[in-house]
Amino acid sequence: MTKPTTVDAYLTGFDGETRQRLERLRALITTAAPEAQESIAYDMPAYKLNGKPLIYFAGYAKHIGLYATPSGHAAFAEELSHYKQGKGSVQFPLNQEMPWDLIERIVAFKADELSAR
Repeated sequence: MTKPTTVDAYLTGFDGETRQRLERLRALITTAAPEAQESIAYDMPAYKLNGKPLIYFAGYAKHIGLYATPSGHAAFAEELSHYKQGKGSVQFPLNQEMPWDLIERIVAFKADELSAR
């Protein structure tokens, strides 16, 4: 399998509900941080602002992974506490509704953080 080199190519690897969620997540990020540069990094969609990592996301068999780096997760630790997490990552199960408002606030927080530097 060829590794995707664009977000469009990455998204074609998914279908159904997972693809819809990934596309909505992409739209949310590009709306919340329109200046962010979109690319592929670590084999997943990646967004940078002012040359610094803003956020990454990835689709999996049973969840959507969101990677807002440790500061993005720390700022929303209480709201993210009922999701499975790793350092700088959170998993949103596909059998649950995505917390779109929370994700939008995380992206806005990270964008503000990177714009202030």
